[in-house]
Amino acid sequence: MGGEEKGDLVYGDDGYISDESSFYGDDELRSRLEDVAFNFDPSSYWSTQHLNLSSIAASNIAAAAKEKAAGKLPNHKFYNPYEGLVHARQLAESVPDFLQRLPPLTTSASTNGPWIYIANPHSAERPLQQDLAGLVTTGESILSSFSAKIAAVETQMAGRPKTTITRKLTPERKAVEDALLAAAKDKNCTSGKWMLFPMPENLARTWRLVATATAQNELGTAAKVAADEGRGDRVPRLICVYTRDFADMGDVKRVLGKLVELELVQKPARDPKGMRSIYYKCDAYTHLGINSGNEWALKASLYSSRDVLLTKE
Repeated sequence: MGGEEKGDLVYGDDGYISDESSFYGDDELRSRLEDVAFNFDPSSYWSTQHLNLSSIAASNIAAAAKEKAAGKLPNHKFYNPYEGLVHARQLAESVPDFLQRLPPLTTSASTNGPWIYIANPHSAERPLQQDLAGLVTTGESILSSFSAKIAAVETQMAGRPKTTITRKLTPERKAVEDALLAAAKDKNCTSGKWMLFPMPENLARTWRLVATATAQNELGTAAKVAADEGRGDRVPRLICVYTRDFADMGDVKRVLGKLVELELVQKPARDPKGMRSIYYKCDAYTHLGINSGNEWALKASLYSSRDVLLTKE
């Protein structure tokens, strides 16, 4: 393996090569690399390495190992479905470092993707084996049948006020909502989210509170925030706070209660009509494109904070 010399030749694994061969680079290349080495500024290099995931991981793993050796860290295993994704918090990354690396106000959606994610590393829940294709197929079939029903009723009631036609379809609409939610549960697509829409001037504070509470096992399974799409400073940004099951009202209400405690959601007022609400939407509706103002006049959200907070146990 290298080592034996023969005149001006050096013996390597593939035989003898010249000590003057281009294997070592020509004079110009060697001169340029020597200049690079001479002018290298290590302080400048390390000042930029906080943006590099591998450097973050190496730094924080080393710090965590010292704390664990000192008995300052718990011995259980954490979990992160976003591990390895540059646009998400990593297990070896502190929340402050994550927020510094990916500030939502200035992190570009065009270069980093539309969302910034953080998972609850303490959660014992693991992602279910979702059948998204099955959900979409079943859901689109349900919606297609409902579209045909709407067309038939509109033909039958031609000339009648739209509100009258809408009331006529109310029982069918409720049946469609029930069928879609049943399909979501059948296909293991049960996740959902509370949605916050802070203005840019409140974005950093709101996301910091949500990210910190998520990492500390005080909210749901995960959270995400919209990255900067360059739409200006008067457009609110969406933050989603996820729960595992839209039908688990105890958990849905618990997460909402924490958002109230963090002062991100208004407490029940003496006059409930004056409350500003946030809304909870199931992911199944997102996958099926059921948004506000949809053609079926379905409610795009399942719950409002006002209704959940005012509902007695």
